Parts: sequence; structure tokens; C-alpha cells
Amino acid sequence: MMPARAALPCLMALCTVGIGLSAPQAQAVTIAPRPATAEEDHQRCAKQADAALRLACYDALFAPRSADPLTAPATPADVVTETTAPSVAAIPAVSPPPTSALSTFWELRRSDKRKAFVVRTYQPNFLLPLHVTSDINRQPVSPTRGAAPLRPNFKGVEAKMQVSLRVKVAEDLLLPRADLWATYTQRSMWQVWNQADSAPFRSTDYQPELKYVVPVPDGMSALPWGWSWRMVDVGFAHQSNGQSVPLSRSWNRLYAGTAFERGDLSLQVRFNRRPREGSQDDNPDLTRFVGNTELTAAWVPGLSTASLTWRLHPKNLQNGSVQLDWTYPVDSSEPQGLRWYLQLFSGYGESLLDYNHRQTSLGLGLSLFQF
Repeated sequence: MMPARAALPCLMALCTVGIGLSAPQAQAVTIAPRPATAEEDHQRCAKQADAALRLACYDALFAPRSADPLTAPATPADVVTETTAPSVAAIPAVSPPPTSALSTFWELRRSDKRKAFVVRTYQPNFLLPLHVTSDINRQPVSPTRGAAPLRPNFKGVEAKMQVSLRVKVAEDLLLPRADLWATYTQRSMWQVWNQADSAPFRSTDYQPELKYVVPVPDGMSALPWGWSWRMVDVGFAHQSNGQSVPLSRSWNRLYAGTAFERGDLSLQVRFNRRPREGSQDDNPDLTRFVGNTELTAAWVPGLSTASLTWRLHPKNLQNGSVQLDWTYPVDSSEPQGLRWYLQLFSGYGESLLDYNHRQTSLGLGLSLFQF
């Protein structure tokens, strides 16, 4: 038993701590140890014989506290307490829809929609100063217009140029996200190197067009092997060369098409239907040569672009044409600027005047603009 004189200080201390507490609360009271002073911490670090341990001790004392509790350095004065955080289910990130060149170009998704009545480019716009053909058409012929005068000075080296624009004239027309577009394309064959005939334009084709583009609903777009069904389009096009008899050429067509996409590769199919023309048709046999079906594959792997177009008629597979187009930026840091343009064509109908004239040609130049 402790003597009364020795027990008196302990009893006073206990009473001091337990004032105002019930018995159970008083039993739960513990006295925390006195925190170390800064001087004591310095001395503790200085006593470390190992230099690395001594540096780590000082870093723990003086390193700034991180806002991230997972990366905050521990200090000697830190008191670690174990707590149980409530469980929170992770919210899955919503992935944006995959990028699509067709969707961006034809504004198929809501996020792609831009203003109407703004002029944009349509087919490639290019100037090919060097366009070499295997057989220049010096005397065009048509069943109803006869033979044109012979042009013996026409050269097999000329220039080819094309300007093509489009504008959206109606948005959300009849169907959700479906748009109506008006387009215009002009293509010229220019005898720029023919000084004997004063460098004439040998042929110029004019093609206005109305196109109704309908996006495929999201629930129907997914196809096997990573392909997506993107759009369906129908339209009307008129093409003529604006020349008088015997060089006059023209035709109208209704068409329907569709497009598919897989990553950087897209496939487009179009079927042309030519209404019956009158007896004064400039070129009644046109579709037999140029075809009534178009298959186009386009590949955009990065800075370069490539497309392959096959025009055919199921009943005359020996006719039609194949065309390859390839581009690459002149300055790779400006892919929307000037681009090198290479075009290879083989078959019938490179121009409307040449619809029944077979040739193989190679053109080299620049893609002018894209917006």
C-alpha cells in the first residue's frame, strides 16, 4: 500500500483531469505524450551517423506538405490513424464517338453540324499543269452530232484543273439530321502548252447537283469486322460542256448511294439512273461507255490521302474507267495548305467530250484549297 503522503499528488492529478466527467468517461481519458520540440527534432536528425539517413530525416522535417495525401512526406510529428473511408463506385468515363471523316465532311452527327448557307469544298480542287495522255482526242465524235473538225495541233501534254464547291441549303429536312446540299463542279482540259492554237481550253464540263444526305441511325450503323454504315444519299445531277453542235455533250441523272467506314478507310457506292432522252440527245450511248455505277475507296492514313474510283456498267465491264488520286502536303506542318496532287486515269470519260474515247493519262500538280 502506498503511503498517504506519496499518494496525495497522484490523487490530486486524477481529480484535476476528471473534473466534470462521469466515471466511464474518466476511465477513458489518456494523456498524450508531449510533442517533440523543433530543437529536439534537430538533435535527433543530427545524431544520425549515416549521411543518407540524416538527409532523409531533415527532408521529413522541412519538405513542404503536398496537397495530395498519397504523396505527402511523413514527418516525425505525424500521427497516423486508420480510418475506414466509405466505398464509392467509380464512375465510368464516357468515351466520345469515334472520329469519322465521313461524319465530319457531311455533318452526320449533331456534334458535326455547322451553319447552313456557308460555302465549302466538295470534290478535290486542283491544278495539274503537267497532264500527259496516251491518246489526245483530236476529233470528237457522237452518234447524233457526227464528227467535229480535226484539230491536228492538239498536244498530248496539257493542263487539267477542277473547282468544286458545296453549300448546305436545308438542315434536318424531313428526317432527323438529314441535310440538303447544293454542289457545283467545273473541270477543264487546257491546251496551255499548245502555242500554235493560242492555248485554247479543249473542254470544260459544268455540273450542278442537288444531294440529300441521310445519316444512318446509331442503332443500325454497326457492322461486322469493325465496319460502320454511315449514310445514304440520293440526288440529281446535270452535266454539260456548254458547246455548240457538233461538240455539244450533256446528260442528266438521278442517283442513289451509300457509304461505309472502318477507321481510315471508307467505301462509297453510287448507282446512276439516266432518264430517257429525246431524239436530239447529244450522246445517247454515254452510259454504255462511262458506266452507271461508281465504287470509290478512300484512305486517309495520316498526312497523305488516296482514293480509287471504279466506274463501270454491269453489262459492259470492258468499258468504264479507273482513277487513282493521291495527295501529300507541300509543308507537312500545314496539312490544310497546298498539297502535291497525283492523278492516274485509264478508260472512257475523263471529260464529257471524251466520253467514248479511251485513253490513259497521268497528271501532276497541286491541290489548291480545302475548307
